[in-house]
Amino acid sequence: MSSKEFAFELLPDASPNEHIYRLSGPLVLNNMFAFQAAMRAESVTTILDMTGVPYIDSAGLGVLTNAYVAHQKQGRRLLLVAVNERVHELFKLTCLDKLFEMFPNVESAREGLKSSSPSTPQTAAS
Repeated sequence: MSSKEFAFELLPDASPNEHIYRLSGPLVLNNMFAFQAAMRAESVTTILDMTGVPYIDSAGLGVLTNAYVAHQKQGRRLLLVAVNERVHELFKLTCLDKLFEMFPNVESAREGLKSSSPSTPQTAAS
């Protein structure tokens, strides 16, 4: 398992109605709290670029699920980008692959936002 620390950053090309975060490192119990607070504070549609996330544990999965529910309750969307096969398998195992909208890259996620309703979740990018 990776010893890399989890980090997230709000990308500067975000619009007033859409924020894009780049995540890196494992999203696990001992490092999820700052990310959880950031997701709770979000008031716009959010795209999470998970290119640098090698794995997540059940606590990380809980943070993502709670963020999704909070976004939905407020009429916003939470989209996941570049989910690797290992993380995608966890989503499939927990049947959350049917819940989350997943896209291969940020550009396709932005295109997905143009649709008025959530799209069918996509498979993980190779």
